[in-house]
Amino acid sequence: MHGISNTCKLAQRQELFTGLYKGAFPAVARYVSRLGGSFDEAKDVFQDALVIYYEKTIKQSPAPDNDIAYLVGVAKNLWLKRYRQSAPNLPLNNMEIAFEEQEESPSNKRLMRFLTKAGQKCMDLLKSFYYDQLPLDQIAEEFGYSGVRSATVQKYKCLEKVRETIKEKALAYDDFME
Repeated sequence: MHGISNTCKLAQRQELFTGLYKGAFPAVARYVSRLGGSFDEAKDVFQDALVIYYEKTIKQSPAPDNDIAYLVGVAKNLWLKRYRQSAPNLPLNNMEIAFEEQEESPSNKRLMRFLTKAGQKCMDLLKSFYYDQLPLDQIAEEFGYSGVRSATVQKYKCLEKVRETIKEKALAYDDFME
């Protein structure tokens, strides 16, 4: 009878680990990959996380509320620790970090439409000032204005064009916030 009990526990344990592996490993592999890790490194980190998970469930009677979320969290922390230890030794130009491509949010698309309605020259001027952070004297020179004052006035007029377009559409600031 004792042999059947052990066989049953082993089968339950295998079923548990198989379920955890299927549920959590894909998320861990994607995470490690995004931070420049290999598939083998993802497997190593996941195995370490499984050991930590198993030790925690044996030592503590209340198991984690969400086994998969707990396991993914442990694996992410292990990978970050490993990544931070190796990252200072990597030159920045050799570091490849793959970020998830994020779709442009609707508010960004809407804002781009309003900027486009102001005209290409306004878009270029505003980009130079706000995004490229060029000084106004350099903007005046690049855009052919007589001086800093003229560039400032033109920047103000461009912003007013955008504001007027937004007012015409009766949009509020909250329309741009997610």
